[in-house]
Amino acid sequence: MKLTVEISMYPLAEDFRPAIAAFIERLNAYPDLRVATNPLSTQLSGEYDAVFSALCAEMARVHADTGQTVFVTKFLAGDLAPGSADA
Repeated sequence: MKLTVEISMYPLAEDFRPAIAAFIERLNAYPDLRVATNPLSTQLSGEYDAVFSALCAEMARVHADTGQTVFVTKFLAGDLAPGSADA
């Protein structure tokens, strides 16, 4: 089953931009996932287990590296890629 997650990340630090950029860069390294970013959020799409596995690993890394960080997420079954028939 396909899954799409919309993620907004808010590091509770003055220099927050590098942490966000690193998080998105690491998500882009997963070959089986589609990552789309805009100024407000990042969308991660792919197979259900692969999305959750990547999200779990990368959120844990952010908390270990950056400390206090808030993640706001929305989950939707299906793939929201433009033109996708799975949505």
